[in-house]
Amino acid sequence: MKEFNIDQAVFPPFDGFPQAAIRFLKQLKKNNNREWFQQHKSEYDNFVKLPMQSFIAALRVSMETIAPEIDIHPTRNIFRIYRDTRFGNDKTPYKTNVAAVFHLHGHWQESAGYYVHIEPGAIYIGGGIYMPTNDQLKLIRSAISDRAREFCSIVESKSFKLKFGTLEGEKLKRAPLGFPHDHPSIEWLKHKSYYAGVDWNEKECFERTFVQKVTRIYGDLLPLIRFLNSALKKG
Repeated sequence: MKEFNIDQAVFPPFDGFPQAAIRFLKQLKKNNNREWFQQHKSEYDNFVKLPMQSFIAALRVSMETIAPEIDIHPTRNIFRIYRDTRFGNDKTPYKTNVAAVFHLHGHWQESAGYYVHIEPGAIYIGGGIYMPTNDQLKLIRSAISDRAREFCSIVESKSFKLKFGTLEGEKLKRAPLGFPHDHPSIEWLKHKSYYAGVDWNEKECFERTFVQKVTRIYGDLLPLIRFLNSALKKG
């Protein structure tokens, strides 16, 4: 396999995540402090960050004919390892996972997109929009109400149910403001987020075929992504 040359940065071929990546994240969970991390930062860079960037570079190539509107970039999309400890009771300084998110070109965090998350024991691959703003929710719910048949053909299809079950996330207990309780699509309108995905065992990421498997999931979620972005008037 060839190297990936993106914006004059070279990333090695993706042959699967090394098992050392999971070992590092397990050790970090036990030693989540700045002193330990600084002593082992080269392991993070070589076994976690660089393989993730190579994975994203390979995913970029794999997805370019499927969803060219999605921004997939090895340096822009990966989440930082450093946690924001200003809020909440957990003051540990580092995340014990590696993750990335992919949105529409030019619409970072303003659009529906894709997500990948790897940690010891688990992988999550998904897409949609998580906890949209009130204004975004209004647009999405209006689109579902106006284009109910189109939306239901996506989330109620046999293939969607087989692969993803249903949409994830919290729901309102009552009808949202502006919609009658007996609206035909009321259960979909109650959602506070619109996303779906799959959970895999960590061993999936060790294989070279991980890129192709993720691409298939993202392709299956593309109708949902495009519906949401059309509702948000993005793209």
